[in-house]
Amino acid sequence: MRVRILWADDEIELLKPHVFFLREKGYEVVTTNSGAEALDLINEEVFDIVFLDENMPGISGLETLERIRNKQPGLPVVMITKSEEEAIMNDAIGGRISDYLIKPVNPHQILLALKKNLENKKLVSEKTSMAYQQQFRQIGSSLSPSLDFSEWAEIYRQLVYWELELGKLEDENLQDILLMQKGEANNVFFRFVEENYTSWLNGGQFGKPVMSHTVFREKCLPIINKEPNTFLIVIDNLRMDQWKMLQPKFEEVYRVAEEDVYCSILPTATQYARNAFFAGLMPGEIQKRHPQYWTLESDEGTRNRYEAELLSEQIKRLGGNISFNYHKILNLTAGKKLLGSLSNHTDQKLNVLVYNFVDMLSHARTEMEVIKELADDEAAYRSLTVSWFEHSPLWEIIRQLAAKKIPIILTTDHGSIRVHHPTRVVGDKNTNTNLRYKTGRSLQYDPKEVFEIRNPADAFLPRGHVSANYIFAREDRFFAYPNNYNYYVNYYRDTFQHGGVSLEEMMIPFAYLKPK
Repeated sequence: MRVRILWADDEIELLKPHVFFLREKGYEVVTTNSGAEALDLINEEVFDIVFLDENMPGISGLETLERIRNKQPGLPVVMITKSEEEAIMNDAIGGRISDYLIKPVNPHQILLALKKNLENKKLVSEKTSMAYQQQFRQIGSSLSPSLDFSEWAEIYRQLVYWELELGKLEDENLQDILLMQKGEANNVFFRFVEENYTSWLNGGQFGKPVMSHTVFREKCLPIINKEPNTFLIVIDNLRMDQWKMLQPKFEEVYRVAEEDVYCSILPTATQYARNAFFAGLMPGEIQKRHPQYWTLESDEGTRNRYEAELLSEQIKRLGGNISFNYHKILNLTAGKKLLGSLSNHTDQKLNVLVYNFVDMLSHARTEMEVIKELADDEAAYRSLTVSWFEHSPLWEIIRQLAAKKIPIILTTDHGSIRVHHPTRVVGDKNTNTNLRYKTGRSLQYDPKEVFEIRNPADAFLPRGHVSANYIFAREDRFFAYPNNYNYYVNYYRDTFQHGGVSLEEMMIPFAYLKPK
């Protein structure tokens, strides 16, 4: 079907050469010399784009534009003007008009405007597709267990970048290829973690990453010490791709002074990773040094109730004298309450804000059909995260902090992965319920499908029982018991889980944000 152009200009007779030029190029052009007739034509016929003269007698071009926007906000309008006025440029930037041309126009300008507004999506798609196909080969050839953590971090950044870029296109084949490549990368990454994880914790220095128990000391503290006051914001369960989707919102009021990736410890679960973050210790060390602050898997209640106490102990151990406030936001009411009292906290040297939304979203997606439908795939899950953020008290808190020129450290404790493939495991009644890691006595499983730690002390993990060990699910697998196996698998397949070994769970975004 040919592209239909409506061209409204009170001097349309003088533009006939341009109209003939477009028709020779295969475009269908309908002309009029008034804004009123242009509006009538738009009501009666379908057009792909409108060329609109700014100064016309009767209904002016700007008034015609306003009425077009009210009736068909998605119809591209190119304003044609005699002067390059700032207001016209502002309208173009603000999206009220798709483009503008300065009289006298020439045929090449007109063609460029058409391509930019009608073929832009196609051209971008083709260019993106070609670029990814070239990058696909490069990423594939670089995958190796011999990489160090920084090289893996760069590979994951590239995969996240292409996942977001390809998500803007309507090419399901390319998206499937990317998912396949992510799966391959996770397979090799699992072998990398299996070969190196315990050596990182026991003195091995080659490629040793910053990890959950060292990130406060190595990354946060230098920033806190040099700033008069800082907000440390930990958004629970925030993946790298979700951060990259949120980043443009943050950049409206902040600039990214530093961006990095650190490594979550195992299990990549809140009880372990976040407690390690605040304590500056591995879980087994917390249990030994501060048994009053460690909660066993079998205990009732929340397992992260002592984060402020653990952080205080870490600061003392590091020889610091930093006063801080600690806030944990678990619901909308608590978020609004903090927003209302924010001015009472901005003079403190350090404010710690744990915001628990993304984790609740992943759980709600498992348990609530309506959330699962809203977040049917990875792109929708990211979109839902952004929508929440834009309407949350957290976004208003961020803006108020920016207005007060207060820097932010933004990070998280672990990520999550969308699981697809079940792994059978058998354990006694005291085995924990997490789908991505298990700890207990006499666990039965296929060792090829898990990362196993037979001696918890090797990974500085607490041991609830003398014969207990730990296993971690690899790639996109999840643990399922043989009893009622089919129901269990169908219920949890295609849900977002955390606790195991994957790029999505272990590659943790870290950003230092300075107010603009």
